[in-house]
Amino acid sequence: MALEVQFEKHLAAYNLNVEFSCDADSLAVLGPSGAGKSMTLRCIAGLERPDRGRIALNDRVLFDSSKKIDLPSRARRIGLLFQNYALFPHLTVAENISFGLDALPPAERAARAKQRIAQARLAGLENRSPRELSGGEQQRVALARALAVEPEALLLDEPLSALDTHLRSQIERQLIDSLAAFRRPALFVTHNMEEAYRIATNLVVLTKGRVAAHGPKDEIFRHPPNLEVALLTGLKNFSRAKQISADTVEALDWNCTLRVSQPISPAPAYVGIRAHYVDFLEAASCVSSSANVFPCWLVRASETPFGITLYLRLHNPPGATGEHHLQAELFKEKWLRMREHPQPWHVQLSAESLMVLPE
Repeated sequence: MALEVQFEKHLAAYNLNVEFSCDADSLAVLGPSGAGKSMTLRCIAGLERPDRGRIALNDRVLFDSSKKIDLPSRARRIGLLFQNYALFPHLTVAENISFGLDALPPAERAARAKQRIAQARLAGLENRSPRELSGGEQQRVALARALAVEPEALLLDEPLSALDTHLRSQIERQLIDSLAAFRRPALFVTHNMEEAYRIATNLVVLTKGRVAAHGPKDEIFRHPPNLEVALLTGLKNFSRAKQISADTVEALDWNCTLRVSQPISPAPAYVGIRAHYVDFLEAASCVSSSANVFPCWLVRASETPFGITLYLRLHNPPGATGEHHLQAELFKEKWLRMREHPQPWHVQLSAESLMVLPE
């Protein structure tokens, strides 16, 4: 099972030029608004036509500009879940789910719809119209409809964005289970890194119409190829950098020298560390014996129900401008332990957690 994508399409703002593949492990397509994520899905589904390239699903060519192949959307055997669900308002839940099954005998069509209704936990809602459903129920109907045709690939265009926090958590869990059972190529579009990380196995990062990174999510998260991808995957701390030795860089914006474990090649332009990897040494005896340890002062804090973001200045107390060098993200429990400690605190930027990034 494999979906192979390589095409170019001219858009008003840029050329969309993408190349990647997806197998039975789900693939998240991550990027900012306007990066080309939804257009990529629409081209794969046959709702838009690329200018050139090739799209194949399980060795079946869906589009090939050189051979003038362009299968219509209905012949591509692809399930598509839109951001707004696109349910037919004049049809019931059962009729929406069985909409694409007209080629089946009536008994088989009814049986398949009943199966999907049960799997989506929609029993008792079969005769309701979409306007009588909650947002979460509408999402489940749309997913059941996409799966009812037993597609060879599944495309999901930000399916959680219209849901509130409580519903999002519930539907996300169902979506993870559905994708695990699907075991065919599935693309999940999102602009939320944490959502992409929880739901998908692999990751494509799109920016301005091009693939900036493609591979296992852990690898891209831990070792982004450049600053652009690092920022799109949630990096909040970075400094311009200059190489000092084989394992040492100078962080120019942080005014400190750092030992790193990552090979420095090519020459670094930036060094960075994710906010939740910033650590604090509570024992004074560890300060002088540990590498990459610096005194720091709290500039300000921003709380959430379960965590806190600390904005820190290194080396000396913050001035009137309130400028900070680093953000550190902590659980409330650790914050409650350390907030009574006198400043300066001592922050550690471990060599294993530092990213060395090229231009």
